[in-house]
Amino acid sequence: MADYAIGDIHACLGSLDSLLQTLDFDPQHDRLWLTGDLVGRGPQPVETLRRVRDLGDAAHTVLGNHDIHCIAVALGAGRQRASDRLEPLLAAPDRDDLIDWLRHQPLLIDLPESGYTLTHAGIAPQWDPATAARCAAEAEAALQGDNLVGLMNHLYGNKPDRWSESLTGWARLRFIINAFTRMRFCRADGRLDFSCNGPPESAPKGLYPWYATPDRRIDGTTTTVLSGHWSRLGCRQGPGYITLDTGCLWGGQLTAVQLDRSPARFTRLDCPTNGASA
Repeated sequence: MADYAIGDIHACLGSLDSLLQTLDFDPQHDRLWLTGDLVGRGPQPVETLRRVRDLGDAAHTVLGNHDIHCIAVALGAGRQRASDRLEPLLAAPDRDDLIDWLRHQPLLIDLPESGYTLTHAGIAPQWDPATAARCAAEAEAALQGDNLVGLMNHLYGNKPDRWSESLTGWARLRFIINAFTRMRFCRADGRLDFSCNGPPESAPKGLYPWYATPDRRIDGTTTTVLSGHWSRLGCRQGPGYITLDTGCLWGGQLTAVQLDRSPARFTRLDCPTNGASA
């Protein structure tokens, strides 16, 4: 039995199938842990969701920002952009079932037996593992609850940008979901900063990648966070983090890391361009 974490697929099912073939993946014995953004900007959103769903307990995913945007668009609460390439999904006969399945996926998966935590963008600097799990559960309950349209109508926006236990209502949920699905850079005081998406080496002074923010609560002594989301960051590894989005959508690579080996073993597949636009 092998456990593989794989970076953002973005509806590039052909690349996923090729990588699984390279890994000799056996759904009867092996498991996948996916960093989210199953859909968005890629060519096969319907087929990708069906494939991951139909793998059952052999595949587990967290929600990414493009997945959540897809849910919002399907509910009429988000504005569809041409670059989203969601039309095949919105027109699919089983769209409602697929969207319902998607909204029931978690924001965080803890893998204590292997020492990893899976989430799309990362974990806010102020959160320790217990706080992160509690906040994820709050937002997941809202995403899976009866007022999903209300949540989606209040979801878009960059504020609040700093965590406080005193946050309530839509503002609290917006921060939690932004941290788990959209975060890249933070300021020294832990505020989320959405002004840049390039590599850390090109960021303005005073911005830190979320995993290097001063006084962060997760530093590698308790868990290693597996994340995607940041294709211009690529695959990097350090105390408390492994990043896995290597730009499959843009003609880069799709990256897998085998978690049940020590040290973890990486496999990368070169990907064709998928017609995505910036």
